[in-house]
Amino acid sequence: MKTYDVLIIGAGPGGYVAAEEAAQLGNSVAVIEKNAVGGCCLNVGCIPSKAYLQYSHWLSAVQALNANGLSVTVNQIDFPSVVKRKNKIISTLQSGIHMTFKKNGIHYIAGEAKYVEGKIFEVNGERYYGKNVLLATGGAPFIPNIPGLSDIDYLTTNTFFDMETLPNQLAIIGGGVIGVELAYAMKSFGADVTIIEAAPDILLTVDLEARAIVKEKLRSLGIKIITKASIQQVKKGKVVLSGHGEIPFDQLLVATGRKQNLEIPKAMGLELDEKQQFVKVNEYYETSMKHVYAVGDLIGGYTLAHSASAEGIKAVRAMSGKKERPVSPYSIPRPLFIEPEVSEFGMSEEEARKKGYDVIVEKMPFSFNGRAIAANETEGFVKIISERRYREILGAVIVGPNAADLIHQILAVHEAEGTVDELANTVFAHPTISELIHDTAKKILKHQ
Repeated sequence: MKTYDVLIIGAGPGGYVAAEEAAQLGNSVAVIEKNAVGGCCLNVGCIPSKAYLQYSHWLSAVQALNANGLSVTVNQIDFPSVVKRKNKIISTLQSGIHMTFKKNGIHYIAGEAKYVEGKIFEVNGERYYGKNVLLATGGAPFIPNIPGLSDIDYLTTNTFFDMETLPNQLAIIGGGVIGVELAYAMKSFGADVTIIEAAPDILLTVDLEARAIVKEKLRSLGIKIITKASIQQVKKGKVVLSGHGEIPFDQLLVATGRKQNLEIPKAMGLELDEKQQFVKVNEYYETSMKHVYAVGDLIGGYTLAHSASAEGIKAVRAMSGKKERPVSPYSIPRPLFIEPEVSEFGMSEEEARKKGYDVIVEKMPFSFNGRAIAANETEGFVKIISERRYREILGAVIVGPNAADLIHQILAVHEAEGTVDELANTVFAHPTISELIHDTAKKILKHQ
């Protein structure tokens, strides 16, 4: 039996980033992964979806060129080449992780971990013991109980990127971030797309004003959105809805969220939360079993790659005696990668008021910014949520080009315990999109 200071189950963002941190802290480290290194994000989520969305951005740029004095023609979309490029990107990033493991002396074990006892696991007949164990086993697509669904072929977020032929008609059950991003990408490629959502609206986790802009954009592209949908049944080639007739498809994607992989935590007898959905951990991510930690999808919160990575780093630091405050949910940026991009962090205005803050909210539209006007990218706004007494930065929302990158300028000040004053008193280069952040902060300072 091989023994390690830190044994990590799962090589997704929560696992492989934690492994590197643990090794750099002087630990002997092993990582066990039953699927491909990089987890959901690298192989079937964040990275492949952004590869497809990049084509959407390029195609959108072609339309902008044709509307503004340059004539450009796209003769065809070679989808097999798109898929090939996506696979190459994934392979390159997988190789990078393996190189990092090798450089840091991290032992990578390919195979499924079976729990034995204590902190012992078996993989392919070999047993491994961890003085400390980190569970980062992620999740799997949640499939709702829809009549007829099990009788037909359908795609999940785990299998969507195996598709090698463009669909003519794509129906997507689920109007969350993943469903909307893939709807946008496929519409750009020329598919007829319908989003079917049972909730009162799509993107319920997104700022209300930002959501309105996104919905208008989707509809302007011809993407059909059906909310408050009641699915009677799914048949071959069609989704039958109550009151909305039938939605035809030649490909059906079920994107209704994810469920946690709790097989190992349950086998270990770890304490779960009241609803038996997540592994219960303390502020240092330690479970009910001493020296066993859990992060990412297993413990709830934001199911985002960067959130899991941050938690993994905190967990292995705690194992090494460097205990830190847990990752704050208010410090996690939450992006949506379509056009216009959306990104936000922290509290909403409503949350801040409920917590008793004397809230100040100001925003500036992209249409007021010289660089945005020159680039013909005037959709969206910068919004900062603050409070009157100390002008703390409680949250922010950006809708517009490069929003997912711009948000970090405000977030970094927030993390440094800076206030709106620091943003307002910083010299921003002209002409830049970032000036919108400066202008919004200055508006808040006028509230004396």
